[in-house]
Amino acid sequence: MSPFPNRWHDPSRAREQAVLRLRSLTVAARPKNGSLTGAARPKNRSLTVAARKGHWAVVGVVVFGLAAVAEAQVGKSLGLLDINTAAEKDLAALPHMNAELAKSLVAARPVDGPAALNKHLLEHKLTQEQAAELYGKAFVHINLNTATKEEIMLIPGAGKKMAREFAEYRPWKTWAQFDREIGKYVGEKETARLAQYCFIPMSVKTATDEQLGTIPSLPPAALEAIHQSKSAKTVDELKAALAKATSEKEAGRIVRFLVVE
Repeated sequence: MSPFPNRWHDPSRAREQAVLRLRSLTVAARPKNGSLTGAARPKNRSLTVAARKGHWAVVGVVVFGLAAVAEAQVGKSLGLLDINTAAEKDLAALPHMNAELAKSLVAARPVDGPAALNKHLLEHKLTQEQAAELYGKAFVHINLNTATKEEIMLIPGAGKKMAREFAEYRPWKTWAQFDREIGKYVGEKETARLAQYCFIPMSVKTATDEQLGTIPSLPPAALEAIHQSKSAKTVDELKAALAKATSEKEAGRIVRFLVVE
């Protein structure tokens, strides 16, 4: 059972509940002209199925009898910087960083995951303890479905326990699933903190604009390229389309968040 029964719902179940509630409202409130009453419309125009101060919200929005569900796929930042998009001056201000190291990180972009980030920092003379302190302020998102045990354990406070649980519940499909399963062990606040370090990969064929918009600093040209690549057969094909629309580096950064099915 979910530890947050009043806050989280399965998306498919949410759709059903929203539609059923809409029908009941329509029967009760619709006058003879067939439209919802003025009193009913403002109050019930949208049905909040689930909402959260954190990394995602599932909200059933009722428009002309249809319920739509939007769900973020990149964890909501609670102040954590993204190494691949943060300004160089902001990187330089992080714990144990300096202008030279910040410049080297920008030059190394896109940093392909936390293992690559950790290697870069250690090669530039940070200790593992110093790197760990920095990770409390900035990181490279991990793919919840493919991250290694070592990568997960680079998340501050994750440890062996979370490395095991993250792997056990794969494949991750929704943040509702993440909150339900991880929340059993660490509670709501810590679950939200962990989520900001992660992303659930999005299908290039089915991802909505709302989901794609959670990719840090996604350029409009990249969004359009993704829309035009729904028939892509391989990741390389998708990456080539993104590179044409943006740049090779941007394509490498963005494609991490996507899957071709």
